[in-house]
Amino acid sequence: MLTAIVGINWGDEGKGRMVDLLSENYDVICRYQGGNNAGHTVVNDKGKFVLNLLPSGILRNGVVNVMGCGMVVDLEHLCGEISALAEKGVAVTPENLKISDKAFICLPYHKAQDIAEEERLGDKKYGSTRRGIAPVYGDKYMKKGLRMSDLSEPEDLQRKLADIIEWKNITLKGYGSEAASLPETAGWLEKYGARLLPYVTDTTDYLYAAAGGGKKILFEAQLGALRDIDYGIYPFTTSSQCLAAYAPIGAGVPGLKLDGVTGVMKAYSSCVGEGPFTVEMFGDEARALREAGAEYGAATGRPRRVGGFDIPASRYGVKVQGANELALTKLDVLSYLDKIPVCVAYEIDGVKTDNFPLGSALMKAKPVFEYAEGFKTDVSKCRKAEDLPDAAVKYIRFIEKSVGCPVKYVSVGAGRDDYLILE
Repeated sequence: MLTAIVGINWGDEGKGRMVDLLSENYDVICRYQGGNNAGHTVVNDKGKFVLNLLPSGILRNGVVNVMGCGMVVDLEHLCGEISALAEKGVAVTPENLKISDKAFICLPYHKAQDIAEEERLGDKKYGSTRRGIAPVYGDKYMKKGLRMSDLSEPEDLQRKLADIIEWKNITLKGYGSEAASLPETAGWLEKYGARLLPYVTDTTDYLYAAAGGGKKILFEAQLGALRDIDYGIYPFTTSSQCLAAYAPIGAGVPGLKLDGVTGVMKAYSSCVGEGPFTVEMFGDEARALREAGAEYGAATGRPRRVGGFDIPASRYGVKVQGANELALTKLDVLSYLDKIPVCVAYEIDGVKTDNFPLGSALMKAKPVFEYAEGFKTDVSKCRKAEDLPDAAVKYIRFIEKSVGCPVKYVSVGAGRDDYLILE
C-alpha cells in the first residue's frame, strides 16, 4: 500500500500530526520534497517536536524513515535535528533513517544568496524563510549542485566545489555580499557530512525492494498545494513540487503508483509568508483566532496570517492533489466562535466566481462570506462522531460537500490520540 499525506492549502495544515498518527500502520515513511524551510509539529507521549527535515515517522519505533531525492538537505540543520531528538531520548540511526544519495545539499552560500535577494526585493519580497531553498533548487536545475553521494568522494567533491564557488561568487559579488570561501565551505561539508555519511544510501533500491516485499509506504509532503511551484500562487510559492503526484518521483521510485491520497486541511485558514490570501482577517478578530490556534510558524516562529475556511482554495487543492479522503485539523480551535466564517466564493472585478484563480486575478479577489452556526462547546475530549455537537457535525458535512471529498479524520487537539474517525 502506497499512500501520500499532503497539504490542501498554503501549508501548516497539520500534516506532521497526521503522519505521526497514521505511521503506526506503515513500515516506511518518506519525505519526498522540500528542505528545512517549513516545520511539522508533532505532540505525542515523548513530548513536543518540531521537525524540519526528518520525516515525522522518526518518532515511531520500528518505522524506517527515508529522505528522498527530491529533498534539499542543510547538513548542519539536519545534524542539529538529530542531536535534539537524542536529547529527548529518540535515537536516529542508519537503521531507521536513510538519506537518498541523490538528494541535493543546501550550503551556507545558498542561505547568503537567499538573504541578499530578499533584501534586494524590499517591499516586493516573496516571504522567503531565508534558508537557501530557492537558490539550491535553482542550482540543481543549473547543474551546479552537490548531491549527498558526493560526500563519499572527497577528491571529486573538492574539485566540484572549487568550480561551483568560483561561479557562485559572481552572483554574491553582484549583491555586494561576502564571497564564499572554498576552505570554509569545504570544512563545513567535512564536519557535517562525515556525521551524515553513514545514513546515505541508494534509497531507490531500498524503496523498490520494500514495495516489492509488500511493505506499506507513506509519503509525506511539505507545505501545501497552493505553495507548489507549478500549481500554486506563483511566485509566492516554494521551489519544489508539493503535490501527491510527485511523491513517487521525489521519493526515488518513479515507476510506482499511489493507492491513496489523504489531504490535510484546517477547520479555518492560515498562511505564512507573502502573497494573496483572500480570506485574511485583521485586527482583534485575527488576534483572537491566531491565539486560539497558536498560529506561529513551526520553522520560523513568524505569526501566521489567519482567516475563515476558504472553499474555492480548498476545492482547488483537493482537485490538484487528487485527494480521496481528508483530515480536518484544529476543529477544537473554533469552539470560542458564536458564528464561523466560511468563504463560499470570490468576487473579482464585480463578478462572483466559485473557481480559484491564479495570477493577477487572485490578487484582486475579495471573499464572499457566509456564516455557519458556532458549536460553543469544548470538543477536545470527543473521540467518536456522536460525541460532537450537532453544529460541529453540520459544519464538517458542509465543508466536505463543498470541496467534493469526504472527511475521514477530525483532529480535536495536538496530542496523538486527540482525534476521531468519521464513517
